[in-house]
Parts: sequence; C-alpha cells; structure tokens
Amino acid sequence: MSARPLPPAHADLETVLVSATAIRRRLKRLGAEISRVYGKEEITVVAIINGAILFTADLLREIPNPVRLDCIRVSSYRNATRSHARPKLLQNLTLDLANRHVLLIDDILDTGKTLSLVVELIRKQDPASVKVCVLLDKRGRREVPFEADFVGFSIPDTFVVGYGLDFAERYRNLPCIGVLKPQHQNPPEWA
Repeated sequence: MSARPLPPAHADLETVLVSATAIRRRLKRLGAEISRVYGKEEITVVAIINGAILFTADLLREIPNPVRLDCIRVSSYRNATRSHARPKLLQNLTLDLANRHVLLIDDILDTGKTLSLVVELIRKQDPASVKVCVLLDKRGRREVPFEADFVGFSIPDTFVVGYGLDFAERYRNLPCIGVLKPQHQNPPEWA
C-alpha cells in the first residue's frame, strides 16, 4: 500500500493508507470468501460497535447468505491513540447464539484483547462455530495471541482513522483509511 496525494477534505490526515476504491474492491472479495466458507448456512453476525458499523453494513451487502445481526459495544481506546488495560463491555448481546454459526466483525485487530474478550463471551453461549472478520490487522501491536479468520488489510503499527475508525469519536465518516497527523492525536479540546 503506497501513500497517495490527499484531497483537501482530508486535511487532518498525514497520508491515506487504504483508498475508498480499495475498500470497496476488498469488501467484494471478503463477501465471496465468507460465503464460500459458510455455503448456504445462516450466519449470525456480531458487530463490535461503533468502529465496525460502516464495515459491517457494507460487508453484509456483499454476503448473500441469510443473516441475523446483533451488536456488542466494547471500550478500549477511549480518547487515546493506544488501547488501555482490559477492554470494558458497555453493551452485551441480545440474540441467542446457541447452535448458531457466529461471525464476529470488528474494525481493527491490534492488541487482540478486545476480540479475545468478545470471543470468550460468545463461546460461553455454545455457538456451532465462531469466526472473526476484521477490516484491519495491525500485527505489530499484538499483546495476546489472536488471529482473525478473514482480514481486509494488514497495516503497519500506526494510528489510523476513517471508514468507521475514530479518534475521540471523530473522523469515522472519512471514506478512506488514513494516518492522522500527529498534531491531531492529542487529547481533544473539542466541546
């Protein structure tokens, strides 16, 4: 992935790592991969929100299987550029996962702490299977052993925003994924 010139709308980005076009292309391939693995089986998708909401919505449009959707909310970054301590469960699941094929979707796999915690919670409900799909894999940050079954893009150990990923709840609406300029990575003074 090479750096691209930035449009003026992305003034807070140092560089774009993944363009909107590359994201769309990869989602089509991910949807096909997931469909091949599950055949015609129904999938219960569990999205970790807020970060994975855009990725999940766009990916589900590429999966022809019958789908049930639930969301879970976990906090790990808060207003920082690195995850802190143990992730905190803010909102639990509502669907029964027993004997279901579960596909857990998250925006980024870095330390592995959040996904390990959520997979552990899901397994306690005795699903038929659990697989994990992430938009981004940042191997350089791994603190616990964890691998995703489906990965959109591998990225270097740098703080990224856009396409659902945020800093202090901002930049989620960018259509690309980019590196936030260092001067914008300080605790926000926004009201």
